[in-house]
Amino acid sequence: MGSRRQIEQWIAAGRIAVRGNTAKLGDRARPGDEILLDNKPLRVAAPAAQPRVLLYHKPIGEMVTRSDPEGRPTVFSRLPAGRWIAVGRLDINTSGLLLFTDSGALANALMHPRYEIEREYAVRVHGALSAGDLEKLRSGLHLDDGRAAFERITPADERGQPDAANRWYRVVLREGRKREVRRLFEALGKQVSRLIRVRYGLLELPRDLPAGEWRELSARVVQGLLPT
Repeated sequence: MGSRRQIEQWIAAGRIAVRGNTAKLGDRARPGDEILLDNKPLRVAAPAAQPRVLLYHKPIGEMVTRSDPEGRPTVFSRLPAGRWIAVGRLDINTSGLLLFTDSGALANALMHPRYEIEREYAVRVHGALSAGDLEKLRSGLHLDDGRAAFERITPADERGQPDAANRWYRVVLREGRKREVRRLFEALGKQVSRLIRVRYGLLELPRDLPAGEWRELSARVVQGLLPT
């Protein structure tokens, strides 16, 4: 019927009524409510069903595919009934947070580069990084598919006492290129021995969600994920 701004102007001018009362900014209409514009009823389409979203704690060894020719286990075998779409991927040796939704539009929005949604990982690296290494990872390195860099990288030793062989780091990216975290470290000659996705956008991997199990987000939380 009009843009959001136009309709707000109609409401301010008293041209819209809901359930027989002149509407005010902030009023809510429920499905089935009569809505009038200049005393004429409007045909309002029923709202689309809100998407469902699952948080899944992917263990090492599972494939993000519906079936694997080699017969390896897949993440979809553990999900409830439904047509679920994976939001991005994690390789077989990466564990942590993986999102699923029944909405293709929402999946595309959560993965689209224009939204620059942060992905955060805990990374265990064989050997410590120098200050120069950290600077290179922040400023960018050339990979076979173009230049790449971490948005942020910080030491993270909260997982236990560090040793001379392995160190933990927290890294943040705003894109989902294939094996990007591993390839950035490999470009410095460093080997990643453990990789865990701990956050996707505003959603964190729950500490009490065991590997191989899922949890459905509430309608309120899903509403906050929808693109505006």
